Amino acid sequence: MEQKAEWGLLFVRVVLAVIMLAHGVQKLFTMDQVVETFTQHLGLPAVIAYGTAMIEALAGLSLLLGFFVRISAFLFGLIMLGAIFMVKLDVGFFGNAQMRGYEFDLALLSICVLLMLTGSRKWSLGGENIKGRS
Repeated sequence: MEQKAEWGLLFVRVVLAVIMLAHGVQKLFTMDQVVETFTQHLGLPAVIAYGTAMIEALAGLSLLLGFFVRISAFLFGLIMLGAIFMVKLDVGFFGNAQMRGYEFDLALLSICVLLMLTGSRKWSLGGENIKGRS
């Protein structure tokens, strides 16, 4: 059973990594628009926009390689909580015609919690691959 669980953890780790890495790279390539959205529409400082883009890109790559799995998942969890409570909560679970709801963010948050609690050792290049550590 443990072998199957590790394959499952690898799968969700890679899925989360690809999603977050893609969003981070997209933000980095459109940083002016991202900063404008964060500052003018969300009322957040520009540093949050830059930090979010960098975390999504770098922690996404780290997660994909299996480095700092729990830390990366924690950082993504913070981003998902911010997206839910600061952006999408008002439009509800399913959203509206202008914006989708927080159901996808909640699903990603659940993956983050899973990886924070368990880590992911399969095909991991990080310290969690060392026998006896989890």
